[in-house]
Amino acid sequence: MAKKNTVELAATGRRKSSVARVRMTEGSGTITVNGLESDNYFQNTLLRELLKKPFITADVVGKFDVIASVKGGGKSGQCGAVVHGVSRALAGSDEELRDILKKAGFLTRDAREKERKKPGQPGARKRFQFSKR
Repeated sequence: MAKKNTVELAATGRRKSSVARVRMTEGSGTITVNGLESDNYFQNTLLRELLKKPFITADVVGKFDVIASVKGGGKSGQCGAVVHGVSRALAGSDEELRDILKKAGFLTRDAREKERKKPGQPGARKRFQFSKR
């Protein structure tokens, strides 16, 4: 059996405490996340739209099939991790796409994490009510 000459791109994306491993091949534009179609996995409309933005920005809608496995965090962080991974994979495929995605801010890892709770207070920043007497 002869092997097909297909382009396979791979990248890792991160957001909050989520890590996404993304594999992309030339295809019809289906996005699979953890074995489910992306519309079934991300049921929030906002997250579905965010997932399509790198493709729209790079003008490659419907040209790649995406298979992503995501671990950690919640749905929002996982969606951000998949978007970051897809953007990195697209940037690795073409230097012109890299400039476009970089300018749109998709290649920058959003480093915001949850701040830890400090001892002697109820939360990260919140303090117990001060009593003068």
